[in-house]
Order: sequence, then structure tokens, then C-alpha cells
Amino acid sequence: MTDSPTPPENPFAAMMKMGQDWARAMNPALEHFTPRGFEALWPTMPRNVMEMFIGRTFNPDGLDAKTRLLLTLAGLTVQGAQAEPQIRLTVRHAREAGATRQEVAETIALSGLFGGVPAMTRAMELAAEAMAEDRA
Repeated sequence: MTDSPTPPENPFAAMMKMGQDWARAMNPALEHFTPRGFEALWPTMPRNVMEMFIGRTFNPDGLDAKTRLLLTLAGLTVQGAQAEPQIRLTVRHAREAGATRQEVAETIALSGLFGGVPAMTRAMELAAEAMAEDRA
């Protein structure tokens, strides 16, 4: 075995670099793509579409779309800052499905018992951003 002057490259770092180089070659604009950019591409589904796919249309005895989205918001709140784009998208969809501002806030506050105050505070900030947009 010989000592090499440079240590071998981290395989994970090499894989990430290869993926980034590939994305840059395919579309140079992806270099500056952000989660907010993704959110802008994802439209808010109409209430009846959400009810059909994730509500009671195909499962009449199950949860309605609004309840499912509030449960999703609870889980995302517990995950904390790693779910920022998902929290904003879920709040947007929950509001479209009929959730009130109070219901969104209560869902996040209750989730703070499990995820902690920092996660709850950040989720409240993100929800407030998303709900400010639905006023416009």
C-alpha cells in the first residue's frame, strides 16, 4: 500500500458535485433555483380537486381534505425548519380547502407540544407568510 499525497475524494461529495454539474449542464438557471421558486411553480389546487383526491370523494367515511391537510401541517410543524416550503404549501392548500386562520394557528400551536417552541414559532411565521399571500 502506498501513501498518496492527496486523500481520496469523499464519494458522497463526488456524487453531489456530479449531480450539480449535470443539472447546470441541462439548465444553467437551476444553479439559482430555490425552494421559493419551486413553490411558485406549484399552483394551489382548487378545493373540489383536493376533496376528490385526498378527501371524501373516494372514501366517504374518511377524513375530509381540510382535516387531512391540518394533520399534514401538524406533522410538518414537528419536523421543524427542514420543511419550510412544505409548510407554506400546506397552509395555502388548507386555506383553500376551508381551514380558517384560527384552525391553522391552533394546529401549529398544538404541534408545538411535540416539536418544541422553536419549531412552532417558525411554522407560525411561515403560515403567516402564506396567509398574507392569500389576502392579496
